[in-house]
Amino acid sequence: MGLLKEYWEFLKERKKFVLIPVFLFVALMGLLFAFSTGSTVTPFIYTLF
Repeated sequence: MGLLKEYWEFLKERKKFVLIPVFLFVALMGLLFAFSTGSTVTPFIYTLF
């Protein structure tokens, strides 16, 4: 939780709110890869890339 707070303070201080969608995309892709290991979703992930 401290990492998220520090990231938010960085964004507020430097007015770089455009980085929020980039962070969310990277986090969602990481979760997708983590949960898709050995599941039925795996073939669909290969079609994305």
